[in-house]
Amino acid sequence: MQSSYGASFGTIKVLSLGLLTKAQLEELARAKDVGEIAQRLEPTWYGPDIEAAQAAYKAPESIEIAVNKHLVYVNRTALQAAPVFGKNALMAYLAKWDIENIELIIAAKSLGRTLEQTEAFLVSSRNVPVGISTSTIPLSELHALLQQPDVEAVINSLLKYGYGAVLLQQLGEFRKSGDLGVFTVALQNLYYSRLFQELRFLQGDEGVLREYMRTEVTKRNVLGLLRAKEAGIGREVFSKHIVEGGLLSAAGMLDAYSSPEPADIAKKLAPWMDIGEPLERYVRDHDLTAFEVAMDHLIVGKYIPKFKSLAISITSVFAFVLQAEFERSNIRRITYAKQYGMTEEYIKSTILSG
Repeated sequence: MQSSYGASFGTIKVLSLGLLTKAQLEELARAKDVGEIAQRLEPTWYGPDIEAAQAAYKAPESIEIAVNKHLVYVNRTALQAAPVFGKNALMAYLAKWDIENIELIIAAKSLGRTLEQTEAFLVSSRNVPVGISTSTIPLSELHALLQQPDVEAVINSLLKYGYGAVLLQQLGEFRKSGDLGVFTVALQNLYYSRLFQELRFLQGDEGVLREYMRTEVTKRNVLGLLRAKEAGIGREVFSKHIVEGGLLSAAGMLDAYSSPEPADIAKKLAPWMDIGEPLERYVRDHDLTAFEVAMDHLIVGKYIPKFKSLAISITSVFAFVLQAEFERSNIRRITYAKQYGMTEEYIKSTILSG
């Protein structure tokens, strides 16, 4: 058992050497434009993917394709390195990219966007099935989904991948309201129910992983609450957009939604996370992006040190996979902030370090 973990940890340790340093990320933030960001990524482990993507796309699309393709490679390698008794949990976690791709395709189909307008944002390897798990949807099928005539046809095509059934249950609500969020919540609830089932206490330290995942659900729900408040959406409609499994129950989220003061959300979350300062800034500036970044900083600061302090286990593999995801988020945030003319100081403030 320990030797299995040791071999796994050794593979992950070598891979970790490729992660970008904070200094490298700050260099990206200093780039004059997205083209220079692509150039600065060429000497890193993104180099081959940047070069391949640039044959058909310009930045920022080439950067998007490269970081997505590289993440697939990292995830595959981590899955291969994971001890046998941890693979199912990691496979359940990595199904998040199925979910993200499906959400993207449904949104694109609803908005009438073409394959060319959408492909760059799919988390997949170019011309190769993603292959993370037996249920992962290959790129060729993602293309076929994007070529379906409407949302209903997309959902029917997803039946063979185990996602169509939960989406069909929401089709009537979507037809009535035009609300794509009902599909998102259905997919997220399916995803987290499967993930939490796999994250059982196999070796004794998976509890921190469960807590981390519950925190991510909570972040999603809090962001949804603030968006709903901004849009003036009623309590009943908001209730349909709560993902189950967070630190704060659905009843607690609805109670917070009914309160006139955002500070009540902070009070209810205080036993698990102090979001008082980010909420104060949100109330002052009404900047949801800044609030999300602040939440990410809190989550990374709390959990990554915990993961690193644990004995070698499946948690070590998860920690690496999460760091690779944070790196993807950093590069994407830097790229699009640069594209939209944000200041270097602002871009640096969004960088997550774990």
